[in-house]
Amino acid sequence: MTVLDRFLKGDRRSLAKVITHIENRRDLYREVLARLYTRTGKSYKIGFTGPPGGGKSSVVDLIADHFLKHDKKIGIIAVDPSSPFSGGALLGDRIRMAKLSNQENVFIRSMATRGSGGGLASASKDVCVVLDAFGFDLVLVETVGVGQVELDIMDAVDTVVVVLVPESGDTIQAMKAGLMEIADIFCLNKSDREGADRMAAELNMMLDVKRHGSDWEYPVIQTSALKGFGIDELQEQIHAHHKYLKDTSRFEKRRRRQVRVEVYQHLQDRLLEEVNTRLGGELTLDEIVDEIAAGESDPFTKATEIFDKYFR
Repeated sequence: MTVLDRFLKGDRRSLAKVITHIENRRDLYREVLARLYTRTGKSYKIGFTGPPGGGKSSVVDLIADHFLKHDKKIGIIAVDPSSPFSGGALLGDRIRMAKLSNQENVFIRSMATRGSGGGLASASKDVCVVLDAFGFDLVLVETVGVGQVELDIMDAVDTVVVVLVPESGDTIQAMKAGLMEIADIFCLNKSDREGADRMAAELNMMLDVKRHGSDWEYPVIQTSALKGFGIDELQEQIHAHHKYLKDTSRFEKRRRRQVRVEVYQHLQDRLLEEVNTRLGGELTLDEIVDEIAAGESDPFTKATEIFDKYFR
């Protein structure tokens, strides 16, 4: 039996191997994804994002524990910063989720950002496909926590939970980060600390504008992952948002948007690969950079020349 055959029979070791194959963009990885894609569509995807230090891993840990009690199979993608030495994930999130690692119905995969600037590793969406095809009921995605640019999550999951803390500072920073736009649920974690009620009140005031004309309330849930309070209410709101999407046909719209983004992303990847192949690799690109650095050309002219030469 091939690795893929064992994967299709539910072998977890083969699942890890397939993910590694996809993540490292090895030969025929697109063909593997294409074969698996026909088995997808059953997993519900929940994303957890927000500034670093907000306790996202701890919240994910408790939410996953709740779903486990309801006999759900859970796949978790924890996006970590890249190691400056190996390029791999630093594995901090997996350490904080140590008690989940021993659960039979949980699979945790740490992924390095590898320079990706949207809070997700570039292959995270593809790994969501793999976990869905393997048969997980839920896929929980935790972003790296880069702050003001981690908006990719909205195109990868069905429900977005933004995790903030009272020390996040002025809520204008949350708006600046774009988090106000992408969030479905706000989790104000570490709410046992001073300033939590004020932060919650400010968030609710800002959300009044967004709630106007909407039939979703964009709830602000105060939690403390350390002390365990508020987590039940948070999971209830996640269930409520899932039901809301299904009842209003927005679920299908979100899935269609995700597919659209996937097509563009894979097309962009193929085009960049083709450009690199036709240019002859980094050596030719270095020559182009030398010309520009010497003042003999500019990036705009060179890009146009490359496009005209190879793609017209």
